[in-house]
Amino acid sequence: MRIINLGKHRKALKIILALFLVLNIFIFVMSKTFAMQHYYDLDFTTGMVTTTTLNVRSGPSTDHDVITTVRKNEYVRIFAGIGNWYIVQIEGDYVGAVSQKYIKPIYPNTNKADSNTNSGPTNSTLTADEQEVFNLINQQRASNGLSALKIDLEVQRVAKIKAQDMVDSNYFSHNSPTYGSPFDMLNSFKVSYKTAAENIAGNSSNSAAVTAWMNSAGHKANILNSSYNYTGIGVVRSPTYGKIYVQMFVGK
Repeated sequence: MRIINLGKHRKALKIILALFLVLNIFIFVMSKTFAMQHYYDLDFTTGMVTTTTLNVRSGPSTDHDVITTVRKNEYVRIFAGIGNWYIVQIEGDYVGAVSQKYIKPIYPNTNKADSNTNSGPTNSTLTADEQEVFNLINQQRASNGLSALKIDLEVQRVAKIKAQDMVDSNYFSHNSPTYGSPFDMLNSFKVSYKTAAENIAGNSSNSAAVTAWMNSAGHKANILNSSYNYTGIGVVRSPTYGKIYVQMFVGK
C-alpha cells in the first residue's frame, strides 16, 4: 500500500499558487507600464483652460501625479494628443498632460512644410482681418521707403494669444494680467529678438485702426521703424470695441 504525504503535497500546492499569483501580478504591472500609447498630431498648438483649476499630471491619466496646476483662461502650449489627453508646456517650463475636456483649442497650426516666415499675400497663418492689417501696414512702410515686414510664425502666435487675452480678461493695456509686458510674453514663448515693440487698438474697422496708429506718434514710430523686420498681428472680435488689434514687431 502506497502512503501519500498530504502535508508535503499541500505545501507544494501553496508554493505553486503563490508563484502563479506573483506571475499574474507581474504581467499586469508590466502590461500597464509598457502598454503602447500612440501620440497623434493636432491642427492647433495653443489651448485655453476652461475650468477653474486644471491639474497638469506627469502622464496621461489620473493615476499619474499632479506636477502643477493652471487656472481658467490661462493658455497652454500643446504638442500632441494621446488618448483623451494633451501633452502640454506651461509657464515655468513644466511639461505634462491635461485632460482634453477642459481645454479649448484657440489657434490653428500651420502646415509643417511652411517656412518660418512668410510675407506673401495669401499667408495661411492670418485671418482675413489680419491679412488686411498686414497689407495696410506694409503699404505705409512702402510709402516711406521702407522694406516690407514679414510674418514670423511665433510672433504671430503670440500676438493672437495677446489679442484673445485682452478680450477674455476684459482689459486694454500693453501689460497683460496673465503674461506681463510684451517683452515678458515674447520671452515666455521663447521668441528670440534683438528689438521689439507692440501696438494695440480697439476699433470696428481694420483701416480705421491702422489710420489711428499712423495718427499717433508712438504707434507710427513703431510701424516705420527700420530696425523691425518681422511682425505678428492678432485681430479678435470684441464686444466692447468691435475688434481688438495687437501688432508685435521684432528685429532680428
